[in-house]
Amino acid sequence: MTDVAAAARRTFSSLKIRNFRLYFTGQLISVSGTWMQGVAQAWLVLQLTGSGTALGITGALQTLPVLLLAPLGGVIADRFDKRRLLFATQSTASVLALLLGVLVIGGVVQLWMVYVLAFGFGMVVAVDNPTRQTFTLEMVGPDDLTNAVSLNSVMVNLGRVIGPAMAGILIAVVGLGPCFVLNGASYLGVIIALALMHTRELHRTGNRARGRGKLMEGFRYVRAHSDLWIPLAMMAVIGMLTYEFRVTLPLMAKFSFGGDAGTYALMTTFMGLGAVVGARRHHPDRLRGPQPDPRAGGAAPGRGGEHLVHRSRQRHAAAHRGTRDARSGHGVVDGRLPRFHPYRRANRRLARGAHRPPGRARDRRRRRPRVWSGGVVGGGSRSSSDVGRP
Repeated sequence: MTDVAAAARRTFSSLKIRNFRLYFTGQLISVSGTWMQGVAQAWLVLQLTGSGTALGITGALQTLPVLLLAPLGGVIADRFDKRRLLFATQSTASVLALLLGVLVIGGVVQLWMVYVLAFGFGMVVAVDNPTRQTFTLEMVGPDDLTNAVSLNSVMVNLGRVIGPAMAGILIAVVGLGPCFVLNGASYLGVIIALALMHTRELHRTGNRARGRGKLMEGFRYVRAHSDLWIPLAMMAVIGMLTYEFRVTLPLMAKFSFGGDAGTYALMTTFMGLGAVVGARRHHPDRLRGPQPDPRAGGAAPGRGGEHLVHRSRQRHAAAHRGTRDARSGHGVVDGRLPRFHPYRRANRRLARGAHRPPGRARDRRRRRPRVWSGGVVGGGSRSSSDVGRP
């Protein structure tokens, strides 16, 4: 039970921070509403046109501003207070969703209206996404940032499970309009969470000074670091080739399987459920392995409460525990790994000894002198009669 509690504390460590806990709850409500509107909007376009091309145009209008203006949105997030900026973006998105809901309930919605509102949502997201992602650092600080990002990913996928399921039920019972209205109301979760935060507990990073060339400076930084531009290039390829499910899933649900909005919602729900299971399976704590425990000088307990270390380090620890430090020669290495340097002669001897199988001690007997036909080499002078004798 202790190991389970410790694992739970590590998994949800960033939730101990009050500001992030409020934000996480409000964002889960908002993301669920966003996915609910995504299902309702796709089905609305199919009802109006029955065209997959119209679905593709709607998706393009909603994502094109993010593609083109997201770097500029990052510059805006750097220059202004992120909390206040999130107030503005969340409020604007709420108004757009409520407006679409009113148009649908009133029965006056047309395709061009959906296009305009989808483009407006894309403009909001282009600023909202980089602001939210950088605001996470201000809420939790650098120590809990990795855990907070992981929980954010799980929260988004939970929204992909909850939102489409709610959309399928609402469309079958009351129609499309209430989905948009409820999504507009769901933004209040984030707005209330932002209002309840303790600003003095935020880790302010400061606003960058205004100046020309900030956007190009960011592009140059990405180009100079392969650990940034390679994942970005991979995501670009994946996005172009595999991220078309918002168009293909509703078409498959309606035309291939002869289903309704509930069928599409169920397909989206299971897709989100698979993402949640995959995120839990490949949690960063499992990928990183056990973290060192500063109190014990070893590794933190992993699965099953075992103390695991890397095998090569474990061999060195077993071979040299209780010996003098090979590099400095000061003190005894007790319970910790020796300071090992592979290029020093003494350390190379230690490395060879550490990998020697047990039970095979080095033969330290003095070797017999080599005998040549003309005498003995390395053994002193002998008579010819002694040649060949031990």
